[in-house]
This record gives sequence, C-alpha cells and structure tokens, in this order.
Amino acid sequence: MNRPLLFLDVDGPLNPYAAKPERRPDGYTTLRVPLESGAHENDRGFLSRRRQLRVWLNPEHARFLLRLGFELCWATTWMDDANRWIAPVLGLPELPFVDFGDVLLQERPDGVHWKTAPLVHYASGRPFAWVDDEQSELDQAYVTAHHRGSALLHHVNPRVGLREGDFHTLADFARSLNTPQGTE
Repeated sequence: MNRPLLFLDVDGPLNPYAAKPERRPDGYTTLRVPLESGAHENDRGFLSRRRQLRVWLNPEHARFLLRLGFELCWATTWMDDANRWIAPVLGLPELPFVDFGDVLLQERPDGVHWKTAPLVHYASGRPFAWVDDEQSELDQAYVTAHHRGSALLHHVNPRVGLREGDFHTLADFARSLNTPQGTE
C-alpha cells in the first residue's frame, strides 16, 4: 500500500511569517527570495525594480518530516518554486506539488478554501494529512463529504510554525492508518 500523503504549505507551517518581524525564531535561517515588483521608466529606458521576500526556515524540519512515514507533497502557492527555493534550504529532496492552476487564490462562494477541492482530487482516495494555517471547519466538512479515505487537516499557527507537538500529531495520524480497525 502507498504511504499516506502529507500536503505541505510553506507560508505559515514552514515559514512563520506572522512572527514578530524584527525577531527571527530560534533555529531558523533567513532566505531572501527576489520578487519582481514591476518596472519603472527613467531617462535611460525601462529598469526592473526588484524586492525581496523574507522567508524564515528551520533546516531541522526536514529531518522530522522525512521520518513521519508520509509521501511529502507541496500544497502551496509556491507550487514548483518550493523545490527551487524552499527544499534546498530545508534539505528536502525535490517533491511533487499540487498544481492549483486556475483556482490559485480564487475565493469560493461557499467559504471552502481554494486549496481544498484540488487536494481532495489529487489524493484520489488516498489517506492524507494537510498542514496549513488557513483551514476551517468548512474545509473539514468538504473533505469529509468528498474524500473516501482518512484525512487530517492540521492547523499550524503562522506565528510559530511547525513545532514538536505538530510532528507528534502527524506521526500519530500516520500510525493510526496502520492500525487495524478496532484493535487499538
């Protein structure tokens, strides 16, 4: 049987973007990712102006994630760029990613997060855990109604990112999938 999927969001769980901006959390390293912020015209023609996105990452997270028994998969607006920028800093191999295509950042009228339906579709009945900082009860209800496998939607506080307790929760979920029903 295939291992369960672990859908990983970057901003929030891996990058505690909501932490105090002047204080990098202990154990984290700072990554600066260039972003195009548009161009402006001067007397010499068009010049590109670049900004940088500050990302905090904890390289210890890879060790914990790789030991959980999941097949890791990016579930982030970074999509494949997570393999270029995030994975190397963490020490993760190149991972598959969910291509959100046309639904990327598109609000749904029913309040379900825009990632939820694509994740259920990608999992295609396989058990999965999803770590993110934006899920709600509406997402859990959607997964329960539309996914025939086991699923754990695990909220991570974007002020602190993934912590030891989060890894224990994920490991417990993975172990529960290997326990025959009714023998606990």
